[in-house]
Amino acid sequence: EYIRSYYYNKLELTRFSSSVGKYVGFTEYGVKNAAAWNSDPSELSAMKAQKEGYCLNHIPVYYSNMLTKS
Repeated sequence: EYIRSYYYNKLELTRFSSSVGKYVGFTEYGVKNAAAWNSDPSELSAMKAQKEGYCLNHIPVYYSNMLTKS
């Protein structure tokens, strides 16, 4: 699962979760940002591509390293 969170003063404002597939806001400001980002298809496709570009390439390496050390 790919998660990207945005914080300000230790307060989570907005989060993109690949399992949900969109941004979710946790504050009034975060809800406004999430609505704007969710209405932009290129932003959502970019975040979904981040999962494929980062997670799918790195997970097998991290997983195999963890198995060899245990």
